[in-house]
Amino acid sequence: MENQYANEIWPLAIYFGMVIMLVVTMLALSWVLGQKRREAATNDPFESGVVSVGGSQIRISVEFYLVAIFFVIFDLETLFIFAWAVAFFELGWAGYLSITVFIGVLVLALVYQCRSGALEWGNKTRTGLREDQLTTGEST
Repeated sequence: MENQYANEIWPLAIYFGMVIMLVVTMLALSWVLGQKRREAATNDPFESGVVSVGGSQIRISVEFYLVAIFFVIFDLETLFIFAWAVAFFELGWAGYLSITVFIGVLVLALVYQCRSGALEWGNKTRTGLREDQLTTGEST
């Protein structure tokens, strides 16, 4: 019985040994072929070949965060719809009805976002206020 397990573990041991050999080979080659001297610009950060200018603490408009959150929300819904599509025949009409309600809620949420101005860029204005409330800042 012990010999059977030893025969099954050999491929894993050989694979693990080859991975370790590959990592050691890559590290040795980078040490042998790599740059030997450091210059002033060696440790300067850059992105896509462009040298950074300014600090890292810059203010980003809230629209970027809104778009990112909306993307995550609507991207996760795609996962649920894909899972429904995979199990389409097992779920039957009850599954079809539930995904129809789910997509309807998504459409309503998207319409609400469009009408409330959440997807608009630029200066934000509140809708539904009278002209005198806009100048005095009052709310009803």
